[in-house]
Amino acid sequence: MQLRRQLLFIPALVLAITGLPAVILAQTTNLAFGTIQQDTSLPVEVTAESLSVSQTDGTAIFTGNVVIIQGEMRLAAPRVLVVYGQATDAQEARIARLEATGGVILISGPDAAEAERADYNVDDGEVVMRGNVLLTQGASALTSDLMTVDLAGGTAQMDGRVKTILRGAD
Repeated sequence: MQLRRQLLFIPALVLAITGLPAVILAQTTNLAFGTIQQDTSLPVEVTAESLSVSQTDGTAIFTGNVVIIQGEMRLAAPRVLVVYGQATDAQEARIARLEATGGVILISGPDAAEAERADYNVDDGEVVMRGNVLLTQGASALTSDLMTVDLAGGTAQMDGRVKTILRGAD
């Protein structure tokens, strides 16, 4: 325990003494994402170059400069598969989840994230981004293999080789 505490102190010591950037590596990091809590019950607006709908499996594929807007959240990707939930007598089918691929950008307030893929479960209000995730928050940047965003809570968790660079004062 004592050795572990000393090892965690080393990057901070290097930063304090040299004023040079310190690289911090971790396996899991929790942080805030966006400036507000996202209302996941708001309508989802989708804009794209083309649309293909399948009535048999209840899906739609949007391609070409796809932009999805829900409240303050913006998601952009080359291709998005939309999966609709079951319709009831009182309510028509609504979007259950979105699967964005081909290079995805997610923006909420001043925070932005990029990844190879993003899966948005609308009912849970959760976006899971996979593959070379890059999160920017102001001048700070973090990378990881996976990031899970809780839109309702305004939080994110990064997992799998989390890396950030902390810069000293100029």
